[in-house]
Amino acid sequence: MNPNHFPTVLTDTSRSLERSIVAQSCVCCGSDNLTKAPAILMPFVAARALGWYPVKIDLSWGLRTVKEGNAYSICNTLSCGQCDLLFLDIRFSSYEMQMLYSGYRGKDYTTLRDHFEPGYAAKNKKTKASQNNEIVAESFLKEHLTLPVTILDWGGDSGENTPFSLQSSVVHIYDISNTTTVPGAKLISKREAESQKYDLIVLSHVLEHVPYPTEVLSIVTKSMIKQSVLYIETPCELIMKSDDPLKYQKKKHLQ
Repeated sequence: MNPNHFPTVLTDTSRSLERSIVAQSCVCCGSDNLTKAPAILMPFVAARALGWYPVKIDLSWGLRTVKEGNAYSICNTLSCGQCDLLFLDIRFSSYEMQMLYSGYRGKDYTTLRDHFEPGYAAKNKKTKASQNNEIVAESFLKEHLTLPVTILDWGGDSGENTPFSLQSSVVHIYDISNTTTVPGAKLISKREAESQKYDLIVLSHVLEHVPYPTEVLSIVTKSMIKQSVLYIETPCELIMKSDDPLKYQKKKHLQ
């Protein structure tokens, strides 16, 4: 059940944060005021992005000082004392990101994830059928825009949930998943996106997936003019609503 390999090229646009396999500073604000707690990388992510699968260690391994039992990919939950960001310490390379997200929610992706997370395939179908993200976004954005607009949906997958897509003259999608876009939307390269200006740039549930969010912001803002609107949407996990200063210790799995 090994995932397919996909080559990719990523051009660095920012050196403001030190790049390393394990984060040494906050990937949002750059602070080195970090605390950590042990956690595991969810088996699906470890398998698809890194080729690391869970193993069972037994006597046949011949490891005298290692205890028997199930072994998973370990990592750390990091908590930033400056901006309160909670994040995974492992920072995936561009190649590993391509491995993880190419064919996002497609057949191979779903089969592998359902193997590690039984019931995911059925849940994914139900989620797709009930999505109406663009309606919520349009309601929020309508007072800030004059239609029609030109749109860049960065990480917009197929463009199915791109706000105002039916009332817009240009709908461009940049996404490493290489999914076929819906009618009216056009999949473009990162270079094409950087060479144009847009009235509306959408980053909907994107920044929580990328290794260095500030680099993405640095790129997309180059495609803006003074009147452009940048729409950012990120999830808020229940754990983040807690006032417990030790909440990071309760985040035992990351994906």
